[in-house]
Amino acid sequence: METYDTSKEYSDFLSAVPEGTFYRFPLIPVHGVPLMKPIATSWERIEKFQARPDDLLIATYPKAGTTWMQEIIDSIMNEGEVEKTKRAPTHVRSPFLEICSPPPVPSGEYTVPSGIDLLEVTPSPRLVKTHLPYELVPESFWKEKCKTIYVARNAKDNAVSYYFFDVMNKTQPDPGTWEEYVQKFLKGDVAWGSWFDHVLGWWKAREKHEILYMFYEDMKEDPKREIRKVMKFLGKKLSEESVEKIYKHTSFSAMKENPMANYSSLPDNVLDQSLSPFMRKGEVADWMNHFTISQNKIFDEEYQRKMKGSTLKFRSNI
Repeated sequence: METYDTSKEYSDFLSAVPEGTFYRFPLIPVHGVPLMKPIATSWERIEKFQARPDDLLIATYPKAGTTWMQEIIDSIMNEGEVEKTKRAPTHVRSPFLEICSPPPVPSGEYTVPSGIDLLEVTPSPRLVKTHLPYELVPESFWKEKCKTIYVARNAKDNAVSYYFFDVMNKTQPDPGTWEEYVQKFLKGDVAWGSWFDHVLGWWKAREKHEILYMFYEDMKEDPKREIRKVMKFLGKKLSEESVEKIYKHTSFSAMKENPMANYSSLPDNVLDQSLSPFMRKGEVADWMNHFTISQNKIFDEEYQRKMKGSTLKFRSNI
């Protein structure tokens, strides 16, 4: 798989980032979906992004197994030669479509390179990451008939993981207390909006496009089975030895120690991993350690109301 080596360029940028450049951006609705201000103000460019026919879109709600799937796909695209995935950090190998920062201010502060900027210098086939709900994905992906892999995670574990991520991510709104966050999550008052709208929207979209809808819980239950499922969708036939290598390389313990996958290349004033590691637990049913009885009751009632009538089913334990 041909690659453009942006790792040095990105490393040079990070070393020049001054302390205090980043701050928690407010959320601004874009077609009813709350997005961080830099994304909202750059929306026209994002909306007009031109996909290529061989682009592979990796879509998820935040903290639903995105990085894990990115690493699996990159390993498969490199024919199981997992050493090739260490050429650059995840966010360089698989650029984040909508991410961006405000333009530089007069004082000369640096900004995070936009995902589109990285994608424009990335040769095909490109791996494109997005957290956008289906209805906000640039139309060019569907016109070009791009393949898409969507990963969904049960709502309770997703909420817990997203809370700890928002604690350490200095660019997203302050999550407040866990009690406050549960209410925000249920209302969709978080970056990229409602978990319910997101998973349901993509579930319906699979009827119209070439979308492989994956579940985090299935990936935890039987990783090799799910790796083979992705291989089949991508039209790749790899040996059992290669599958084993990918399985080991993309295990949570391996990725947690892999600087090309654990986001340790980003400075503390962007992601403060002293507050919570980017790769925290990677478990199913960790929600049981955080939800109170009353929170669980409220959550279940809202879940039943919003998911009523859908054929989409999740497991909150395995």
